[in-house]
Amino acid sequence: MANDMNVVALVGRLTRDSELRYTQGGMAIARFSIAVNRRKRTADNRWEDEANFFDCAMFGKSAESVNQYLERGRQVSIIGELRQNRWEQDGQSRSKVEVVVNSLQLLSSPSGQRADAQAYGQSAPRQQQELPPIEYGGPEQFDDDQIPF
Repeated sequence: MANDMNVVALVGRLTRDSELRYTQGGMAIARFSIAVNRRKRTADNRWEDEANFFDCAMFGKSAESVNQYLERGRQVSIIGELRQNRWEQDGQSRSKVEVVVNSLQLLSSPSGQRADAQAYGQSAPRQQQELPPIEYGGPEQFDDDQIPF
């Protein structure tokens, strides 16, 4: 029998600043949302962009170190897995799917423009510093009792 696979890779822009919180056990969780555009054909045969929104979560030291860079409008590339959270609220069964991020790479500044001289008050353009992708060992590193959902 074949093994199941759960891998998702997305490139999009953050729709809000990341929120960093800690579990009672002290584990960091950064939560953010990204918008990914998709081209689709309309009924009158024109092409238009349609935004798809994905909630994301990143755990541990990686979440702490990247949180300060995750600002609304910044383009990011993420690789992770889909996770379905289930709970009961007011007697109703609820569920939500989110991307648990294993790797994240920053692709642009929050405005979508390359960091340049105007932002730094210099007269010549300055090359944007590339940050290495942040690798995360996966959710199996953590005890499920530490995650508050």
